[in-house]
Amino acid sequence: MRDHVSFVPGWKLLLALALPLLLGVGVVAGAYLYSSAAVKPQPVQAAAAPANLEMPAPAGLLVHVVGAVEHPGLYRMKRGDRVYDAIAAAGGVSVEADITRLPNLAGRLKDGEQVKVAFAKGSSGGIVVTRVNLNTATLTELDTLPGVGPALAQRILDYRAQHGSFGSVDDLRHVAGIGDAKFAELKDLVTV
Repeated sequence: MRDHVSFVPGWKLLLALALPLLLGVGVVAGAYLYSSAAVKPQPVQAAAAPANLEMPAPAGLLVHVVGAVEHPGLYRMKRGDRVYDAIAAAGGVSVEADITRLPNLAGRLKDGEQVKVAFAKGSSGGIVVTRVNLNTATLTELDTLPGVGPALAQRILDYRAQHGSFGSVDDLRHVAGIGDAKFAELKDLVTV
């Protein structure tokens, strides 16, 4: 006994409307399943940045401390730091500082600010004299001394090679070409 299959009246119209809808849902479901099952690419390590590409500056403030401090220069400070902190980072005020003319130590620092610590009247005014060590100086370093050219610098090196290290600055008088006037000019600029 076979059962007779009967269709709903208007089934062709219903099929014409439902078929595109079912196909659309199938395509969306298939695309979702395909994308979630696809192999994710592994992250690639970034290549080195080109030389002309600048890196962002580190966080914080860049402050320039100048004047009568132990170590003037540029310092990276935290946001919210005070002028006192910048001076402390520069080694504190030097003995040549005029403490009556200090900047506002409680003031908050700003990025790019220059903190100036005034010198006392009669001080060297921040001129730093770097003495040349007679026992370790090179020809070029000796040549930077006033009145000392390459020839005299070489005689100083020759004297050191022949007699050993200088025992005192006064030993400089024994170098040929250094008289009393030249020694008086050099004695405060050299050390041993």
